[in-house]
Amino acid sequence: MPASDPSAFEAHVGDAPAAPPPVRQVLADSVYEDIKAMVMDHQIAPGARVGIEALARTLNVSSTPVREALARLEADGLVVKRSLSGYRATELLTREAVEELFEMRLLLEPRAAALAATNAEEAQLDVIESILENMQSRPGPAGPYVAYRDFAALDQCFHEAVVEAARRPLLAEAVERLHSHLHLFRLSSLQDAREPTLSEHERVARAILRRRADRAAEAMADHLTRSLERQRGRFDEA
Repeated sequence: MPASDPSAFEAHVGDAPAAPPPVRQVLADSVYEDIKAMVMDHQIAPGARVGIEALARTLNVSSTPVREALARLEADGLVVKRSLSGYRATELLTREAVEELFEMRLLLEPRAAALAATNAEEAQLDVIESILENMQSRPGPAGPYVAYRDFAALDQCFHEAVVEAARRPLLAEAVERLHSHLHLFRLSSLQDAREPTLSEHERVARAILRRRADRAAEAMADHLTRSLERQRGRFDEA
């Protein structure tokens, strides 16, 4: 389930049941999730070489879905491909990189939230509200990745939906390039992050739904500032 696809989490009450995906796609998605979990949980260590044939043997599949999964993970920024040396898991973000990442987000996302409050179409507001409702039923970031991957995906969906609702393509492209969420979740588990994240998202969503641009920008800036402080706490504890 791609993190950037909010519609995957929306309820479609009354819709006809969708046809099941092809077996090959099911296998490809399963292999992708399995390898992503290995990277997120450091079973594949940061910076370590990712062997295609070894993974294929471990997962009891051919090399084709493994190659496809690694291409997707490269797009996610979780692995890198280098000439002559193949794929490697990306290194963890340093404290300085995390702070620079949030510095950029604080420049872009509060403005996006303000524009979303002004420009969002009703369908886009529905998506933001639906994502938030779905987050409330998912376990937060604690334990192995498989336990909180839906929460992590929805967290990313929320931010992407807000930026999309701003209806500024260049701004959305700039935010998408940061593509930070999985890297941050990969640092370590935060046992108490779920409730603050939800309440902060609720403030952002409420301001956007009420068309209060100033409050939306303020709420997003507050959320990102508090998120940065939680990330700093990880480094202080290390």
